[in-house]
Amino acid sequence: MAALNKHQTNSQTRLSLVSSVDKKSQITQIRLRIYIPKCYLQVPVISQLISAYGLVVNITKAMLQPNTDKEGYFDIELRGTEPQISRGLDYLESLNLRIVGKPNADGDGWLC
Repeated sequence: MAALNKHQTNSQTRLSLVSSVDKKSQITQIRLRIYIPKCYLQVPVISQLISAYGLVVNITKAMLQPNTDKEGYFDIELRGTEPQISRGLDYLESLNLRIVGKPNADGDGWLC
């Protein structure tokens, strides 16, 4: 039971980036920057969010450099229900990716 409560707390904390989720069936959006280490550059991370978790993914910016030791990143918008977004975030966290939330303000410049 303690593990379940911890998971619920993590989901609630993560989903504080989601604008006003009232119903589990309501479509909402979250904006993220996902840092991709070199070892995942050939892994279809974004594709998995779409096919396995039913999320709509809009890539607004990407910086990937396959011939260096540096990590790359994606700025993305995820759209789906609260449970879909939560499961998608669980997947990203299971890969130990660094994830930074972005506010859902219209017209912001995506600056970190």
